[in-house]
Amino acid sequence: MNEFFKKIPFIDNILKGVGQIMLQENRWTGLLFLIGIFMGSWQCGVAVLISTAAGTFIAMKLKYDSSEINAGLYGFSAALVGVALAFLFETTLLIWVLIVLGGALAAIIQHFFIRNKIPVFTFPFIVITWVLVFALHHFTHIPPSALLSAEVVPSEYDDFLTCTNGFGEVIFQGGVLSGMIFFVAVFISSPIAALYGLAASILGAGLSQLNGEPVKEIHMGLFGFNAVLSAIVFSGIKKTDGLWVLIAVLLTTVIDDFLIDHHCLDAVGGVFTFPFVAGTWITLLIRKILLKAKR
Repeated sequence: MNEFFKKIPFIDNILKGVGQIMLQENRWTGLLFLIGIFMGSWQCGVAVLISTAAGTFIAMKLKYDSSEINAGLYGFSAALVGVALAFLFETTLLIWVLIVLGGALAAIIQHFFIRNKIPVFTFPFIVITWVLVFALHHFTHIPPSALLSAEVVPSEYDDFLTCTNGFGEVIFQGGVLSGMIFFVAVFISSPIAALYGLAASILGAGLSQLNGEPVKEIHMGLFGFNAVLSAIVFSGIKKTDGLWVLIAVLLTTVIDDFLIDHHCLDAVGGVFTFPFVAGTWITLLIRKILLKAKR
Protein backbone atom coordinates (compact mmCIF):
# COMPACT_ATOMS: atom_id res chain seq x y z
CA MET A 1 0.00 0.00 0.00
CA ASN A 2 2.90 2.35 0.75
CA GLU A 3 4.15 1.77 -2.81
CA PHE A 4 0.77 2.96 -4.11
CA PHE A 5 1.14 6.30 -2.31
CA LYS A 6 4.72 6.68 -3.54
CA LYS A 7 3.47 6.32 -7.11
CA ILE A 8 0.93 9.08 -6.56
CA PRO A 9 2.88 11.62 -4.44
CA PHE A 10 0.20 14.33 -4.68
CA ILE A 11 -2.30 12.14 -2.81
CA ASP A 12 0.40 11.19 -0.31
CA ASN A 13 1.19 14.87 0.29
CA ILE A 14 -2.49 15.65 0.82
CA LEU A 15 -2.88 12.85 3.38
CA LYS A 16 0.26 13.95 5.23
CA GLY A 17 -1.00 17.54 5.13
CA VAL A 18 -4.21 16.47 6.84
CA GLY A 19 -2.19 14.45 9.36
CA GLN A 20 -0.10 17.53 10.15
CA ILE A 21 -3.20 19.18 11.63
CA MET A 22 -2.09 17.39 14.80
CA LEU A 23 1.61 17.58 13.86
CA GLN A 24 1.82 14.02 12.51
CA GLU A 25 3.73 13.40 9.28
CA ASN A 26 1.82 10.19 8.67
CA ARG A 27 -0.40 9.33 5.70
CA TRP A 28 -2.44 6.82 7.72
CA THR A 29 -3.12 9.42 10.39
CA GLY A 30 -4.32 11.76 7.66
CA LEU A 31 -6.52 9.05 6.15
CA LEU A 32 -8.15 8.31 9.51
CA PHE A 33 -8.68 12.03 10.07
CA LEU A 34 -10.49 12.20 6.73
CA ILE A 35 -12.66 9.22 7.63
CA GLY A 36 -13.59 10.85 10.94
CA ILE A 37 -14.38 14.16 9.22
CA PHE A 38 -16.55 12.52 6.53
CA MET A 39 -18.43 10.68 9.28
CA GLY A 40 -19.33 14.04 10.78
CA SER A 41 -20.12 15.88 7.54
CA TRP A 42 -19.49 15.15 3.87
CA GLN A 43 -19.26 18.91 3.23
CA CYS A 44 -16.43 19.23 5.76
CA GLY A 45 -14.71 16.17 4.30
CA VAL A 46 -14.85 17.50 0.74
CA ALA A 47 -13.75 20.95 1.96
CA VAL A 48 -10.68 19.48 3.66
CA LEU A 49 -9.70 17.58 0.53
CA ILE A 50 -10.16 20.63 -1.72
CA SER A 51 -8.38 23.13 0.52
CA THR A 52 -5.48 20.77 1.30
CA ALA A 53 -5.12 20.03 -2.41
CA ALA A 54 -5.14 23.78 -3.16
CA GLY A 55 -2.43 24.48 -0.59
CA THR A 56 -0.29 21.57 -1.78
CA PHE A 57 -0.78 22.46 -5.45
CA ILE A 58 0.21 26.11 -5.03
CA ALA A 59 3.30 25.05 -3.04
CA MET A 60 4.33 22.77 -5.89
CA LYS A 61 3.66 25.43 -8.54
CA LEU A 62 5.68 28.01 -6.61
CA LYS A 63 8.48 25.43 -6.30
CA TYR A 64 8.72 25.41 -2.52
CA ASP A 65 11.09 22.92 -0.94
CA SER A 66 10.01 19.43 -2.01
CA SER A 67 10.86 17.85 1.34
CA GLU A 68 8.56 20.34 3.09
CA ILE A 69 5.78 19.67 0.58
CA ASN A 70 6.24 15.90 1.00
CA ALA A 71 6.02 16.32 4.77
CA GLY A 72 2.59 17.95 4.41
CA LEU A 73 3.70 21.31 5.81
CA TYR A 74 1.68 23.25 3.23
CA GLY A 75 -1.50 21.29 3.81
CA PHE A 76 -2.58 21.51 7.42
CA SER A 77 -3.42 25.22 7.74
CA ALA A 78 -5.12 24.99 4.34
CA ALA A 79 -7.11 21.96 5.57
CA LEU A 80 -8.31 23.85 8.63
CA VAL A 81 -9.42 26.85 6.54
CA GLY A 82 -11.54 24.50 4.44
CA VAL A 83 -13.16 22.63 7.29
CA ALA A 84 -13.80 25.85 9.25
CA LEU A 85 -15.66 27.54 6.37
CA ALA A 86 -17.70 24.40 5.61
CA PHE A 87 -18.55 24.02 9.30
CA LEU A 88 -19.51 27.65 9.91
CA PHE A 89 -21.39 28.50 6.70
CA GLU A 90 -23.85 26.93 4.31
CA THR A 91 -21.70 25.71 1.44
CA THR A 92 -22.71 28.08 -1.35
CA LEU A 93 -20.63 28.61 -4.50
CA LEU A 94 -18.86 31.57 -2.86
CA ILE A 95 -17.86 29.44 0.13
CA TRP A 96 -16.38 26.77 -2.16
CA VAL A 97 -14.41 29.42 -4.03
CA LEU A 98 -13.11 30.83 -0.74
CA ILE A 99 -12.17 27.33 0.42
CA VAL A 100 -9.89 27.01 -2.62
CA LEU A 101 -8.46 30.52 -2.38
CA GLY A 102 -8.09 30.32 1.40
CA GLY A 103 -6.24 27.00 1.14
CA ALA A 104 -3.82 28.42 -1.42
CA LEU A 105 -3.22 31.59 0.60
CA ALA A 106 -2.61 29.56 3.76
CA ALA A 107 0.24 27.73 2.00
CA ILE A 108 1.80 31.02 0.85
CA ILE A 109 1.68 32.51 4.35
CA GLN A 110 2.99 29.24 5.80
CA HIS A 111 5.96 29.43 3.44
CA PHE A 112 6.85 32.93 4.63
CA PHE A 113 7.15 31.71 8.22
CA ILE A 114 8.94 28.47 7.28
CA ARG A 115 11.48 30.44 5.22
CA ASN A 116 12.12 32.72 8.20
CA LYS A 117 12.31 29.73 10.57
CA ILE A 118 9.43 30.94 12.73
CA PRO A 119 7.36 28.18 14.41
CA VAL A 120 4.00 29.42 13.16
CA PHE A 121 1.90 26.27 13.71
CA THR A 122 -1.73 26.99 12.65
CA PHE A 123 -1.43 30.78 12.66
CA PRO A 124 -2.02 31.16 8.88
CA PHE A 125 -5.32 29.29 9.26
CA ILE A 126 -6.34 31.52 12.16
CA VAL A 127 -5.64 34.82 10.39
CA ILE A 128 -7.24 33.82 7.09
CA THR A 129 -10.34 32.39 8.76
CA TRP A 130 -10.78 35.41 11.02
CA VAL A 131 -10.65 37.75 8.01
CA LEU A 132 -13.01 35.61 5.92
CA VAL A 133 -15.53 35.09 8.72
CA PHE A 134 -15.58 38.81 9.49
CA ALA A 135 -16.05 39.70 5.81
CA LEU A 136 -18.74 37.04 5.23
CA HIS A 137 -20.72 38.16 8.28
CA HIS A 138 -20.58 41.83 7.33
CA PHE A 139 -20.78 41.78 3.53
CA THR A 140 -22.84 38.71 2.62
CA HIS A 141 -26.07 37.05 3.73
CA ILE A 142 -24.81 33.47 3.63
CA PRO A 143 -26.63 31.60 6.42
CA PRO A 144 -24.78 29.60 9.05
CA SER A 145 -24.29 25.90 8.52
CA ALA A 146 -26.80 23.47 10.04
CA LEU A 147 -23.76 21.77 11.62
CA LEU A 148 -23.54 24.57 14.17
CA SER A 149 -26.75 23.39 15.82
CA ALA A 150 -26.20 19.66 15.28
CA GLU A 151 -23.38 18.93 17.73
CA VAL A 152 -23.45 15.42 19.19
CA VAL A 153 -22.67 15.20 22.90
CA PRO A 154 -22.74 12.28 25.31
CA SER A 155 -25.95 12.12 27.36
CA GLU A 156 -23.98 11.46 30.53
CA TYR A 157 -20.61 12.72 31.68
CA ASP A 158 -17.76 10.42 30.72
CA ASP A 159 -14.11 11.32 31.32
CA PHE A 160 -12.80 9.33 28.36
CA LEU A 161 -15.39 10.68 25.93
CA THR A 162 -14.80 14.23 27.14
CA CYS A 163 -11.07 14.01 26.44
CA THR A 164 -11.44 12.26 23.08
CA ASN A 165 -14.00 14.92 22.15
CA GLY A 166 -11.09 17.32 22.63
CA PHE A 167 -9.33 15.54 19.77
CA GLY A 168 -12.46 15.76 17.64
CA GLU A 169 -12.94 19.49 18.13
CA VAL A 170 -9.44 20.20 16.79
CA ILE A 171 -10.99 19.56 13.35
CA PHE A 172 -14.47 20.92 14.19
CA GLN A 173 -16.00 17.48 14.77
CA GLY A 174 -18.38 17.07 17.70
CA GLY A 175 -19.23 13.41 17.12
CA VAL A 176 -18.03 10.99 19.78
CA LEU A 177 -16.83 8.42 17.21
CA SER A 178 -14.89 11.03 15.21
CA GLY A 179 -13.02 12.07 18.34
CA MET A 180 -12.10 8.48 19.14
CA ILE A 181 -10.91 7.91 15.55
CA PHE A 182 -8.75 11.05 15.74
CA PHE A 183 -7.17 9.81 18.99
CA VAL A 184 -6.38 6.44 17.40
CA ALA A 185 -5.02 8.24 14.32
CA VAL A 186 -2.50 10.14 16.43
CA PHE A 187 -1.72 7.04 18.53
CA ILE A 188 -0.66 4.95 15.51
CA SER A 189 1.77 7.71 14.54
CA SER A 190 3.02 8.66 18.00
CA PRO A 191 1.66 6.89 21.10
CA ILE A 192 3.39 9.35 23.44
CA ALA A 193 1.85 12.34 21.63
CA ALA A 194 -1.62 10.75 21.77
CA LEU A 195 -1.36 9.97 25.48
CA TYR A 196 -0.03 13.42 26.35
CA GLY A 197 -2.86 14.88 24.27
CA LEU A 198 -5.38 12.76 26.17
CA ALA A 199 -4.01 13.92 29.53
CA ALA A 200 -3.99 17.54 28.32
CA SER A 201 -7.62 17.32 27.21
CA ILE A 202 -8.59 16.06 30.69
CA LEU A 203 -6.53 18.79 32.38
CA GLY A 204 -7.91 21.53 30.14
CA ALA A 205 -11.47 20.36 30.72
CA GLY A 206 -10.93 20.10 34.49
CA LEU A 207 -9.40 23.56 34.82
CA SER A 208 -12.16 25.09 32.69
CA GLN A 209 -14.78 23.39 34.87
CA LEU A 210 -13.12 24.85 37.98
CA ASN A 211 -13.26 28.24 36.24
CA GLY A 212 -17.01 27.88 35.86
CA GLU A 213 -17.19 27.33 32.11
CA PRO A 214 -20.38 25.74 30.70
CA VAL A 215 -20.34 22.02 31.48
CA LYS A 216 -22.05 21.03 28.22
CA GLU A 217 -19.37 22.78 26.15
CA ILE A 218 -16.62 21.25 28.28
CA HIS A 219 -18.03 17.77 27.61
CA MET A 220 -18.12 18.58 23.90
CA GLY A 221 -14.35 19.12 23.99
CA LEU A 222 -14.52 22.84 23.25
CA PHE A 223 -12.28 23.64 26.22
CA GLY A 224 -9.83 20.82 25.56
CA PHE A 225 -8.80 20.86 21.91
CA ASN A 226 -6.29 23.71 22.18
CA ALA A 227 -4.67 21.93 25.13
CA VAL A 228 -4.41 18.75 23.03
CA LEU A 229 -2.39 20.55 20.37
CA SER A 230 -0.11 22.25 22.90
CA ALA A 231 0.65 18.91 24.54
CA ILE A 232 1.45 17.25 21.22
CA VAL A 233 3.99 19.95 20.38
CA PHE A 234 6.05 19.30 23.52
CA SER A 235 5.42 15.56 23.87
CA GLY A 236 8.47 13.34 24.17
CA ILE A 237 10.09 10.62 26.25
CA LYS A 238 12.23 12.89 28.44
CA LYS A 239 11.06 13.80 31.94
CA THR A 240 11.49 17.48 31.12
CA ASP A 241 9.08 17.07 28.19
CA GLY A 242 6.31 16.41 30.68
CA LEU A 243 7.12 19.67 32.47
CA TRP A 244 6.93 21.67 29.24
CA VAL A 245 3.68 19.95 28.32
CA LEU A 246 2.24 20.98 31.67
CA ILE A 247 3.37 24.60 31.31
CA ALA A 248 2.06 24.83 27.74
CA VAL A 249 -1.30 23.30 28.64
CA LEU A 250 -1.75 25.59 31.65
CA LEU A 251 -0.92 28.71 29.62
CA THR A 252 -3.11 27.60 26.72
CA THR A 253 -6.07 26.88 28.98
CA VAL A 254 -5.78 30.23 30.78
CA ILE A 255 -5.64 32.10 27.45
CA ASP A 256 -8.52 30.03 26.05
CA ASP A 257 -10.81 30.64 29.04
CA PHE A 258 -9.96 34.35 29.18
CA LEU A 259 -10.68 34.99 25.50
CA ILE A 260 -13.95 33.04 25.59
CA ASP A 261 -15.16 34.57 28.87
CA HIS A 262 -14.55 38.10 27.61
CA HIS A 263 -15.93 37.41 24.10
CA CYS A 264 -12.71 38.88 22.71
CA LEU A 265 -12.90 37.22 19.30
CA ASP A 266 -16.62 36.67 18.76
CA ALA A 267 -16.67 39.18 15.89
CA VAL A 268 -14.27 37.04 13.87
CA GLY A 269 -15.84 33.66 14.55
CA GLY A 270 -14.21 32.62 17.82
CA VAL A 271 -10.83 31.69 19.22
CA PHE A 272 -10.19 28.72 16.89
CA THR A 273 -6.65 27.45 17.64
CA PHE A 274 -5.25 30.82 18.72
CA PRO A 275 -4.93 29.84 22.42
CA PHE A 276 -2.79 26.87 21.31
CA VAL A 277 -0.54 29.06 19.18
CA ALA A 278 -0.23 31.79 21.83
CA GLY A 279 0.34 29.32 24.68
CA THR A 280 2.93 27.41 22.67
CA TRP A 281 4.77 30.56 21.59
CA ILE A 282 5.01 31.74 25.21
CA THR A 283 6.22 28.32 26.37
CA LEU A 284 8.87 28.21 23.63
CA LEU A 285 10.03 31.69 24.65
CA ILE A 286 10.27 30.67 28.31
CA ARG A 287 12.26 27.57 27.38
CA LYS A 288 14.59 29.59 25.17
CA ILE A 289 15.25 32.13 27.94
CA LEU A 290 15.95 29.38 30.49
CA LEU A 291 18.30 27.55 28.11
CA LYS A 292 20.25 30.76 27.50
CA ALA A 293 20.46 31.41 31.25
CA LYS A 294 22.00 27.96 31.82
CA ARG A 295 24.85 28.62 29.36
